[in-house]
Amino acid sequence: MKRFRVGLDSYSLKPLRLSAFEVLDWAAANGAEGVQFSERPCPPAYNGIDRAFLDDLKARAGEKKLYLEWGGAEHIPIDFETGRPKDIASVNRRAAEEARALDARVIRSCSGGLMRWKDGGPATDALLRAAAGSLRSQRPLFKDMGVTLAIETHFEFTTFELLRLLEASGAGPGDGLGICLDTMNLMTMLEDPLPAARRVLPWIVSTHVKDGGLLLEEQGLRSFPVEAGCGVVDLKGIFEALSELDRETTLSLEDHGGSFLIPVFDPRFLARFPDLDAAGFSGLLRLAAGTEARVRSGAAAVMSREEWPAVCEGRVRRGLAAIRGIVEAGAGRNP
Repeated sequence: MKRFRVGLDSYSLKPLRLSAFEVLDWAAANGAEGVQFSERPCPPAYNGIDRAFLDDLKARAGEKKLYLEWGGAEHIPIDFETGRPKDIASVNRRAAEEARALDARVIRSCSGGLMRWKDGGPATDALLRAAAGSLRSQRPLFKDMGVTLAIETHFEFTTFELLRLLEASGAGPGDGLGICLDTMNLMTMLEDPLPAARRVLPWIVSTHVKDGGLLLEEQGLRSFPVEAGCGVVDLKGIFEALSELDRETTLSLEDHGGSFLIPVFDPRFLARFPDLDAAGFSGLLRLAAGTEARVRSGAAAVMSREEWPAVCEGRVRRGLAAIRGIVEAGAGRNP
């Protein structure tokens, strides 16, 4: 396994209400080597996210020797509230310009939608077509700016569908579009994280390293984040896979409270995952069995979002140490 720089995603520290500069200071003081800003931070002492703010943020990161990755991008040109077309080109241009000013090479995109969980929501195929058409026309911008728009593995597309989207956009790996691999979200989308990561490996340009579990309940499966190193996500296997890439990929810890019910016993819901086969579902049950064992031992538990602020700092510190430990234990070995 090669060595990775280990940092954090700013969302992990959201309960602390830190400024962007304070996030960098916290990261450096707690052993992180970089920060991915999921959300565009709003600096009260500046005139919005202007050049002065970006220059100062870049300088602070340089002083602390921290990598920077940026957010604020979008990949679905549809307003989920109205169903009408949405201009994301201007949003992405702004994010790309900000990232270039920061010398950040990645801008993360996350729709934040839970479309499959809602009856009557936009069809996945329609979202894929719309996203591919919009991103196809924007790829020259990203390449000119020297940034990659990284689509997070969130709750709208599986890795199978992301591959179809990227192919339809006309891109190849390293061609302006890529993937931000959120390791725990893959389970919420009914995918075993390790084979899913391998499936999209050439496209991964950034990460949300998030451990988690799956529990079998009367209504279906429940996915939830846990402290890094305490769940059933094969982080070591994923890091070994990432070692095969011929470019640097950072490991940015994301952690938070909350859980997600996946109503797999509802045939209508399950039909919205046409790529899920028997082997894939069997893998999910294996993860659920492993989670149950961890819950019984006290190593893992569902934590509500309301409980998260009280444990946030300690759990993020321990998570960073756990990820570093996995990397250091594997450094110098071939994946």
